[in-house]
Amino acid sequence: MLYPLKFEKVFKEKIWGGRKLESLLNMNLPQNTNIGESWEVSCHPNGMSVVENGELKGRSLESLLLEYKEKLVGEEVYKKYQNKFPLLIKYLDVNDKLSVQVHPSDKYAPEVEKEFGKSECWYIMDASEDAKLIMGLKKEITKEIFMEKVNNKDFSNLFNEIVVKKGDFINVNPGLVHATLEGSVVICEVQQNSDTTYRIYDFDRKVDGQLRPLHLEKASEVINFNEEPQILKEEDREIIEIKNGEKQHLVKTEYFTVNKVRINGNFKKDISDSFTVLSILDGNGKIISNGKEYFISKGDTWFIPSNIEIEIDGELELLESY
Repeated sequence: MLYPLKFEKVFKEKIWGGRKLESLLNMNLPQNTNIGESWEVSCHPNGMSVVENGELKGRSLESLLLEYKEKLVGEEVYKKYQNKFPLLIKYLDVNDKLSVQVHPSDKYAPEVEKEFGKSECWYIMDASEDAKLIMGLKKEITKEIFMEKVNNKDFSNLFNEIVVKKGDFINVNPGLVHATLEGSVVICEVQQNSDTTYRIYDFDRKVDGQLRPLHLEKASEVINFNEEPQILKEEDREIIEIKNGEKQHLVKTEYFTVNKVRINGNFKKDISDSFTVLSILDGNGKIISNGKEYFISKGDTWFIPSNIEIEIDGELELLESY
């Protein structure tokens, strides 16, 4: 019988990473490393999730999907994706500049990269006062101007810069050029199940004495030169009252739906045909399901299989993704 699942975290060392996943989200990080990503729910060969709780402990998400099919993810999801899990959920600690990059869409990636495109969204869990991102290109930049400038290693006056703060939400569509520019941010990221990134500029950083490779040709083929960032500030979001809490709808696309939920007390979650991923942004409490209690706290991620009835009890904020 399926139950609320918690997976082992898959840590990714990054040149731009830090230690905030430990200090802010209470994760037990490997020593003497700069960790940039924790893959929380993943069915990708570059970081497969493995169950860490209950009788399914040690089982990979891939093996569960092959065995339980629609009972794990829901009938509609399984009908659409079959044995391919659609999402990848991460926490990111961007402590230094994230390279200027772009991701391909489903029109490009399956043929060229043999995997899904990469539509993603960022919830800013924490941000330094000077946090500034690159999101999109300036309006006057055409493909011709872009290629001429980057081939000449001239990255001035290309990018649209935005200031962000804790609580901001950004929908990063495929084709949108993006990066972090100043300060540091901690992000909860919900994305398509893809690990394809085309690097445009990396601030001339070296790893083991070598510049990291750029992917200018592919990048130029997938950049949407008219794409503008979709930023949803906390003060602009509609608050929907629910029993013992409130909900904010952050985004709904063909790939994922993400809501922010604040709970103060006991919250009974509606039974859903789709799986749901709960990313705990703050606070602590417990999930109650089928007479069992599962303690949850900031930095946790829980996978709720299809048609599983749960209650959440406590004082906490979370993202609900499906």
